Amino acid sequence: MGEQRVVITFQTTTQAMAWERACKERGLPGRLIPMPVVISADCGVAWLAAPEELELLLSQAEELGLGYDQVVELK
Repeated sequence: MGEQRVVITFQTTTQAMAWERACKERGLPGRLIPMPVVISADCGVAWLAAPEELELLLSQAEELGLGYDQVVELK
């Protein structure tokens, strides 16, 4: 099986683009991906990262006021 990943979903494309911009500016890990078919969400893209990066990403999101919908673990 592949390695475990976390996917952060967004309610809007605007949220996803703000997340991507902030992460790139700060050198934070992860990347935007098309929404995996196993996840239902309002926006068609999601942020993919390794599980060990999740705490850092969410703390930075809170600090920067970045919105997101949910966090889903993929195996």
